[in-house]
Amino acid sequence: MEMNTEIENCLKTVNSGALILYPTDTVWGIGCDATNPEAVKKVYDLKQRDDSKALICLVSDLRMLEKYVYEVPDAAYDIIELANKPTTIIYDRPLNLAPNLIGEDDTIAIRVASDPFCQKLIRQLKRPLVSTSANISGAPTPHSYSEISGEILKGVDYIVNLHRDKKNPSPSSIIKLSNNGEVRIIRK
Repeated sequence: MEMNTEIENCLKTVNSGALILYPTDTVWGIGCDATNPEAVKKVYDLKQRDDSKALICLVSDLRMLEKYVYEVPDAAYDIIELANKPTTIIYDRPLNLAPNLIGEDDTIAIRVASDPFCQKLIRQLKRPLVSTSANISGAPTPHSYSEISGEILKGVDYIVNLHRDKKNPSPSSIIKLSNNGEVRIIRK
C-alpha cells in the first residue's frame, strides 16, 4: 500500500478517537490525537501504564511545536537543528494538549518528527500525535514490528502497513529544557 493510502487510513482512525500502531523515526509507536483526552486514556489503558507517567508526542515542524508550548527556549532550536539522532525535548508549560498527556510538573515531551511518513501524517492531522513505544509498560521496547506483542497488535484500531521489516535499535534521546535555563539529559 502506498504512503498516501496509509495516511488516509491513519487520519480516519485518529480523527475518530481511535489508536494507530505506526513506524516512527525511532521505534514503532502507539499513536492517537494528542489533543483528545479520551484517546490518550486508551493509550494508557492499552500500555497498562499509570497516567502519571507522561507520554511523548510528535509534531511535524517548529511552527507546530510553537503552538503547543508556551515558550520554546532558544536552546531547543539549536538542539533540534544539531542533534544527530532523534531527540525528544521536555518543555515547561504546554498548551492546547490533552490534560492527561501533561506531566504532573506541567511539562510535555515533544519531538519534531524526522521521518517523512510521520511528518506528512502529522501535517495533515494538523495536531500533534502521541508516540509511545509499542509495548506493555515495563516490558522491553520492541526494536522491530515482529517483536510487538499480540496484546498490543490486538489493542490498536489500525496498523500501518509500511516499514514492517525495518529494525530500529533505539528510542530517542530525551533532554529536559526548563524555562529557567536548566538542561538535564534524561536518556542518551
